[in-house]
Amino acid sequence: MLGLGTVGDRPRRRDRHDAPGPERLLTVVAGLGLDAVDLAAGGQLGRGQRAARQQAGIEPEPSVSPPARRSLTRMVEWRTATQFSDADGVQDWRPLGRGACAWFRTGSFTTGVTLVGAIGELAEAADHHPDVDLRSSGVLVRLFTQDALGLTQRDVDLAQQISTVARELDIPADPAGIQDVEVTIDALVPADVLPFWRAVLGYEQVGDTDLLDPAWRGPSIWFQQMDARRPDRNRVHVDVWVPHDQAEARIAAAIAAGGHLVSDARAPAWWTLADAEGNEVDVATWQGRD
Repeated sequence: MLGLGTVGDRPRRRDRHDAPGPERLLTVVAGLGLDAVDLAAGGQLGRGQRAARQQAGIEPEPSVSPPARRSLTRMVEWRTATQFSDADGVQDWRPLGRGACAWFRTGSFTTGVTLVGAIGELAEAADHHPDVDLRSSGVLVRLFTQDALGLTQRDVDLAQQISTVARELDIPADPAGIQDVEVTIDALVPADVLPFWRAVLGYEQVGDTDLLDPAWRGPSIWFQQMDARRPDRNRVHVDVWVPHDQAEARIAAAIAAGGHLVSDARAPAWWTLADAEGNEVDVATWQGRD
């Protein structure tokens, strides 16, 4: 997820989660053989759909994956993370690396089932289906428009409706329960190592540099192209996406637990931390990316 420049002696690529502008996205979509879409509101691409980013020049150009060639049959009202967050009625929700999420603390499995049932009815009525994770302590909901490669007005509308139902059921939202985790593997030749990880994890390949859990349960894997061997640095690091209003607390907790800050040069997009032996993690938010 990293940008041009260096952190210490660690090379960084341009931030692969930055969304290109609407004009460039329109060119990219046309280049992928997709139907025209309405990009007037700006665009945000989601994790797992990096082909458009790569053709936009944000990452090296890959061979386009079949999922990226799906025809977009409806006009899309794109929403950036900022536009989503600024919308009315979405205070329970936080954009992360893949869509926008809310964690509703139900306090019991039975109450969670009730909330999931209500969400199901809303989703069917809207013909827009979120990912829902039911646990005994709460319900995690993730909104993401698959055929639009990011957040859209449909996600805003459904977020508002779900939050209304949660309030009616007296179920509070807690952003501290939200995060995304991604593993980044540095490789001189990603094509040489990606098949091994695809096989051992049972993941699906998206583009030339990404692996995704087909059930969207486990962390995604990104293979970062390196220019030279770096035997003195670790070649695997973790990206942890957290709500923007939880980042400082998460960083403080990590430092208190024995870690240290490596760089905050790209904050609030991300902070790089390391443990006592130099193993690195990037704590990332949606801010500073539009």
